[in-house]
Amino acid sequence: MALGEFVVKQEGNKRLLIIDYKGASVSPDLAAYPQVMRDVIEKLQSNEADEIVLAEYYERIYNEEQTNMLKSIADLITKMETETVWSPSHLGSSTTDKKVLSARHDAVLATVNQTYVDPFQSYLDLIKLIKDGAVSYQKVQEAGDETNQVDLKIFLGTLQFMKNLYDATPMIKKSKQYLAQIGKMPEGRAIYHSLFESAIKPSFIGSRIFFTGAETLELVDQYEVLGSKVYIYRHPEKVEYLYYINPPEYTLPPEKYFLLQKTKEVVAGHRPTNVGFMDMEQARKYFRKVYVATITDIAAQNNIELTVEEKEDLATIVSRYTIGYGILELLLSDRQLTDVYIDSPLGNKPIYLVHSKYGQCQTNIIFSEEEAKATVSRFRALSGRPFDEAHPILDFDLVDLQTRIAAIGKPLSVDGTAFALRLHKDTPWTLAQFVDFKMMPALAAGLLSYFVDAQASMLIVGSRGAGKTSMLQAMMQEIPQNLRIIVQEDTQELPIPQLKQLGFNIQRLKTRPPLGSQGDAEVSAEDALRTALRLGDSVLIVGEVRSGEARALYEAMRVGAVGNVVMGTIHGESAYSIWDRVVNDLGVPTTSFKATDMVVVAAPIRFKGSLKRQRRLIEITEVKKDWTEDPGKENGFLNWMMFDANKDNMDLFRDDIKNSEWIKKVMRNRGIGYDEIWNEIVTRAASKQYLVDVKNKHGIPKILEAENSIRAHGKLMLLAEKQRDEFGKVDHSELVKDWQQWVDNVLAKEVIGLKSLG
Repeated sequence: MALGEFVVKQEGNKRLLIIDYKGASVSPDLAAYPQVMRDVIEKLQSNEADEIVLAEYYERIYNEEQTNMLKSIADLITKMETETVWSPSHLGSSTTDKKVLSARHDAVLATVNQTYVDPFQSYLDLIKLIKDGAVSYQKVQEAGDETNQVDLKIFLGTLQFMKNLYDATPMIKKSKQYLAQIGKMPEGRAIYHSLFESAIKPSFIGSRIFFTGAETLELVDQYEVLGSKVYIYRHPEKVEYLYYINPPEYTLPPEKYFLLQKTKEVVAGHRPTNVGFMDMEQARKYFRKVYVATITDIAAQNNIELTVEEKEDLATIVSRYTIGYGILELLLSDRQLTDVYIDSPLGNKPIYLVHSKYGQCQTNIIFSEEEAKATVSRFRALSGRPFDEAHPILDFDLVDLQTRIAAIGKPLSVDGTAFALRLHKDTPWTLAQFVDFKMMPALAAGLLSYFVDAQASMLIVGSRGAGKTSMLQAMMQEIPQNLRIIVQEDTQELPIPQLKQLGFNIQRLKTRPPLGSQGDAEVSAEDALRTALRLGDSVLIVGEVRSGEARALYEAMRVGAVGNVVMGTIHGESAYSIWDRVVNDLGVPTTSFKATDMVVVAAPIRFKGSLKRQRRLIEITEVKKDWTEDPGKENGFLNWMMFDANKDNMDLFRDDIKNSEWIKKVMRNRGIGYDEIWNEIVTRAASKQYLVDVKNKHGIPKILEAENSIRAHGKLMLLAEKQRDEFGKVDHSELVKDWQQWVDNVLAKEVIGLKSLG
């Protein structure tokens, strides 16, 4: 059999020995086929490699440990060949009978040759030669035959030299361990199937997945994403959880791999004419039809029988790796993930990610440079921005998968291309969900809801991953729907399309991104903000306060140009740190910073030093107005609520709040007393908690989703307005009773009905 060509390819810091077996008479499986093992070992005698890839329509990948076992055998054979252990001088003395030398020569040479195809059997044969030689030596010793003793000592010395070489190899060591475990000699090549369980992937997919060692892990969860099984494991000696995904394209029979490869080859040159695509979904539908037809034709030509479902499944796989995002598409479709990280050098370490339930996880996916090139090409086309050494940063939003993409390359990333992907939640977070997840107590949710209604100017503060943006979108849902909202973002992280569908009037402004190449047509954040202030009476939301827009924002807040609630997010850790950053880093005058009414701080907490991080609201602080230079030294902050990790709850400073300047302003502007304000805050808090209670009672998480939470909040406001119209004031006790009755009799029943239908 004429085996295919080979190449040694550098990927990351690994050398891959890739051998092409397409058209060969045997499958590229060195465990099953002796001639394949011989081919690999022969190539390893003259080539250095860290991993072995045997390629046909699919690829078998042997990892570093397995490659090292094979390399040790290649080195063993090379050492025996270099020493020419079958030469006469190694087999006996000058007086040894020629027939005996010939027999020994044939036995040793057969042992060496057999090592290429069956190393362990070769080792066992060598052991038998040594035992037989030892018996012969004992006989001649007893007979006092010194000539034959010298002869056999030379031969046994050579055999022992060979045995020592075998004993030092990892393959023989592992083979002996395996033999000791099963207690008997396995049949055929079973021992190699235990040692060389390869990873398998389609040849047109660059990324690799592995499941090695999964049987020793503790399975803690499993679910499905786009037809792929996801397994969450806990390792007894690792801090992070393991996220293993098993896509169907990695476990297909050979004939389906053949169909996938041929289909991809056929459709590679397909360019549709007179077809206008409105969006990615429309493009996918079109190409899926093309792929199904192509698969049907190729299957018929090669007498491969497929069901309709099998054709559809194969078309989905081809779509994923042609017009889709490859293996990344599966990860970005798992909405339990929040972040995906791919560090350079590619092909070296597995992708790792952040799971909303299990925190940081290591995956079983090795992302290759080949896959990265195709991915970057797609991202460049979608963003319309360059990505090269002159522009080593690519930052944009992948709209169809609701993901923010950040890619970096050389020279910024010394080791090559790397990615950080931030997944946005499918549906907007709600305050009720935060109460349910213990991010904040119900009373804090009531306070935030009231701040929005009373048109406070707020900064939502926290580190990356603290939940700033999530909290901002939840607080936006407390805005009365009769108000217009203007949202300014450089990266589109807020779920504006979903909020529009839920009834909010929103105008979104997209500003120049802070990183990467910037187009001439893109507007700076500062200019966009000044434009927003000319777009009429509106609520103003700033996705993130970073630099130049800070001055314009505070200028507008200070002179009352907005006239409505203003909210934005900013990186920081406390009210004081934000004053320091806004004034000293962003250049906003201290007098202007005082236009901020409230600072709301979130942070990831590691309770009792745990490795797990849990998001919590840790501070609600009012910015007082009667100070001049340093709010920390001049009592410029009033703490409303502060987090206590020992109780996993927030302390309320009720007595201090009575002296709030902001409360007094609301009392003056609305003509209401302190008790009325507090009763409304408590009512809003009770409404959030009641939704959580109903969710737990009936097992209906959907009642906390935005569509129902917004509806419930709106009903509460309408019932309160009805009381004002009829009685001139609100009886909050009766209001809560009426609203809870509506939730029980209308909202909950509708959600339960939808659940049963689902």
